[in-house]
Amino acid sequence: MEYVTAAPDPRSEAAAPARSGRRSLAVALLFGALGAAVALLASRQRWAEGTATVAGGTFPLTAKGSDVTGVPAALAIVGLAALVAVFAVRRVGRVAVAALLALSGAGIVVAALVSASDSTALDEKAAQASGDTSATVAALSHTGWPYAAAAGGLLILLAGLLALRFGGRWPAMSGRYERGTDRPRRSARPVDPERPEEIWKALDRGEDPTSA
Repeated sequence: MEYVTAAPDPRSEAAAPARSGRRSLAVALLFGALGAAVALLASRQRWAEGTATVAGGTFPLTAKGSDVTGVPAALAIVGLAALVAVFAVRRVGRVAVAALLALSGAGIVVAALVSASDSTALDEKAAQASGDTSATVAALSHTGWPYAAAAGGLLILLAGLLALRFGGRWPAMSGRYERGTDRPRRSARPVDPERPEEIWKALDRGEDPTSA
């Protein structure tokens, strides 16, 4: 008795990479956009607070993320630009842009974690408020927003890693938008010698109406 084994459908095998490419593309877009939004939002929030002694009393001080470091916000914008540019380039260019996307996310993570306990911005504000250049902030405390910025950077980093791994399967910008692509020219319509207006139009276009 002979057994017949069903051969795998080549169409299903060819469709598998396309499906994985679409899934990775959707996840990368979600991670990149969400990570940039979180990093930008966190940079505008209060990262640290404390007090300064002014005229025998205490003066409250706060520092936003942008006061502490401008790196997360700047790299979030770079990451967004790289996320869009991934679709405008191909092959080696796509790998380079994907690497830039990943590095932007890694930079946000490092900058946010390093600045999570930084008091330099509040020390400068304490010196300005008290008029004493050697004054420092007192009762220093930090919020969780630096770690939120780091989480946003991690999402951008993951988007870059997905682009490096699966970017070759992602669609690229249509060829008609690429520089140097000429649109096909329409063939000239034969000129009717019985219609003078068509003869004049052909002459205006630089055509010879007698060559038809």
